Amino acid sequence: MAEPVANAAAPAPAPGRLRNAFGGVLCAFTLILIGVLAFSIRLFSVIKYESVIHEFDPYFNFRVTQFLSKNGIYEFWNWFDDRTWYPLGRVIGGTVYPGLTLTAGSIWWFVNALNIPLSVETVCVFTAPIFSAIASWATYLLTKEAKGTGAGLMAAAILAMVPSYISRSVAGSYDNEAVAIFALVFTFYLYVKTLNTGSLFYATLNALSYFYMVCSWGGYTFIINLIPMHVLLCIVTGRYSSRLYIAYAPLVILGTLLAALVPVVGFNAVLTSEHFASFLVFIILHVVAFVYYIKGLLTPRLFKMAMTLVITVGLAVCFAVVAILVALVASSPTKGWSGRSLSLLDPTYASKYIPIIASVSEHQPPTWPSYFMDINVLAFLVPAGIISCFLPLSDASSFMVLYLVTAVYFSGVMVRLMLVLAPAACILSGIALSSAFDVLTRSMKFQLSKLFDDGPAISGNGSPNGSSASTVNTSSSKNEKTEKSEAAPKEKQSKKNRRKDKEVTESVSVKPKKEKRLSVLPLEASIVSTLLLIALGGFYVVHCVWAAAEAYSAPSIVLTSRSREGLHVFDDFREAYAWLSHNTDVDDKVASWWDYGYQTTAMANRTVIVDNNTWNNTHIATVGTAMSSPEKAAWEIFDSLDVKYVLVVFGGLVGYPSDDINKFLWMVRIGGGEFPHIKEPDYLRDGQYRVDAQATPTMLNCLMYKLCYYRFVETDGKGFDRVRGYEIGKKHFKLTHFEEVFTTHHWMVRIYKLKPQKNRIRGKLKKLKSQSSKTSSTLAAGRKKNPWQ
Repeated sequence: MAEPVANAAAPAPAPGRLRNAFGGVLCAFTLILIGVLAFSIRLFSVIKYESVIHEFDPYFNFRVTQFLSKNGIYEFWNWFDDRTWYPLGRVIGGTVYPGLTLTAGSIWWFVNALNIPLSVETVCVFTAPIFSAIASWATYLLTKEAKGTGAGLMAAAILAMVPSYISRSVAGSYDNEAVAIFALVFTFYLYVKTLNTGSLFYATLNALSYFYMVCSWGGYTFIINLIPMHVLLCIVTGRYSSRLYIAYAPLVILGTLLAALVPVVGFNAVLTSEHFASFLVFIILHVVAFVYYIKGLLTPRLFKMAMTLVITVGLAVCFAVVAILVALVASSPTKGWSGRSLSLLDPTYASKYIPIIASVSEHQPPTWPSYFMDINVLAFLVPAGIISCFLPLSDASSFMVLYLVTAVYFSGVMVRLMLVLAPAACILSGIALSSAFDVLTRSMKFQLSKLFDDGPAISGNGSPNGSSASTVNTSSSKNEKTEKSEAAPKEKQSKKNRRKDKEVTESVSVKPKKEKRLSVLPLEASIVSTLLLIALGGFYVVHCVWAAAEAYSAPSIVLTSRSREGLHVFDDFREAYAWLSHNTDVDDKVASWWDYGYQTTAMANRTVIVDNNTWNNTHIATVGTAMSSPEKAAWEIFDSLDVKYVLVVFGGLVGYPSDDINKFLWMVRIGGGEFPHIKEPDYLRDGQYRVDAQATPTMLNCLMYKLCYYRFVETDGKGFDRVRGYEIGKKHFKLTHFEEVFTTHHWMVRIYKLKPQKNRIRGKLKKLKSQSSKTSSTLAAGRKKNPWQ
């Protein structure tokens, strides 16, 4: 008997499945392209210059990674570095955030295990571009949880090119932020994922991701304060749920325990004020959870009585905890806050009390042009993204808005934290663009279908109103998660609100129709708006490529400039460090301002007095005092520190503005903070900092002036300083306690050697001999005159 025909034919796949499968493949391919874009746009520094480490701090990280790859993890944790902060030294394993070093070391070990012969330097150079691609994928995941796949792809593409992130992640920028931004975004993603799903698995992963962030960067305190703020916001606005409890409670417990395992953090995870907000919100969350628990068990009357008891006990516990925290931090002059945290809360704090923090250029507040430079057109898209987050408002979208608001504040205090603002701006801009394109494309589809059909528009389900209905939620994504987030607030409506809904049924039935009509734009407006958005995106891409190629790719160790004669390369820094490495003894100590400590140790392999770690303000103030003192007093200070060479950076000949003369007032301020005889007004003429003929005698006779301008008049016969813009005041002078041993080709780095003390002792001995000879001749003459002697 023949089988039925229906069984012979295989069932055709549903169109929806094919569409979803094709969409998944297209999404994965787009993410791969975004990763390639994020990696390749950061290679201009290698293509235009060479594969070299940039800036100052990355050289220390590179040196530590070399030590780790050569000696292993156990030696790294116990490494005492005697080439820094002489004669104090530094315990490296207990004073660094090891995340970057361990990550690059693991990559180097893995590729060498595969017999791929890459050097440690090569791995360090390309670590930042690799993690930039991974960070863009993490941004996609975070934005997808809040507003869907389209917004996620848009945000990932924007983050891959944003100049603010490129400035810290170009090839060769081997700093903590290279991996920290990925850890930051991924931790936020896992928190939002746990918030949406209530899964303990994601909550545990969130704690582990937070642990990696703690290992990578001191900015982890931003996470442990932002998430409690969001939890408190959800509690206050009546959005508490078991998912909120699961998302937060494991993070505080596991995250704090894991953070305490990092040596540089240790017990600070529970003793410093930066972490107290998380503990306070943790207590509040448990009080609220207990209230919701007993509410389901008791009658309304008993619940009211229990509420009184719970509130009383809860307030007593909160007051007790606050009293304990106050007692813990009362003994600290900064109330348990670090100097950098206080400078964020009070922007004037560093300039008043900690000049070493205020002296760092990246700790200065940004200017308005820097916002346009670093985030460009995103500044105009972010407000639209905020509006989209409120349509509708969910736990995830409220977190995005809170993240943006806090990041905007901190970026306005410290230009370095523009890097923290970048992911938030990209996410909100991606949401705005996705919502805008959704509205515009649906409007064009509706208007074109209406134009060609000459009748009421028919949607896919055959309903005349179907096309209009498809335009209601054009500002949000059409996935199931968004529908669930819309339904959640509706379930929590009170009976009073339900009665109101029944009373205004007619008005409600009218309003949606008006909203549906407003959500459809005219065809011409839709086309023009789409073209404008595409042009805006093109302008953003051009600006990002220019910033990556020109503004942020030049390594500070090698400088370039263009003139009519062509490109000029200034390789003075490596020239000076090479001279130190080949012409000085291994145990010689080199004194310079702290900016150049890491490079001197890593490239010249010489012991330095201070470096960029800036952990000992007194030691830095001592060097600043020596640079601010007259030559003899400075020689005595350096000699007491066993210094043999002094290095200064001078840009007056070639016009390099970041030289030691421009930094000199910070040396005076820092030195004067520890040694009161150094006073800033002594170096100013009528409140102005000058090095010309109007400069003060104290300025003209200090060591820094002499070391920078020694023989400078020989370059052009006038001694014209191109940075300051005038001739120097004191031109012809000689050094009595220092001798010039090396000056680079462009006079950017000058190295002096302390004259040995024995020369000065010989001078004293000559005086003593001359005095003794005079005394003996006098005595001999006396003997001739006195015959009885």
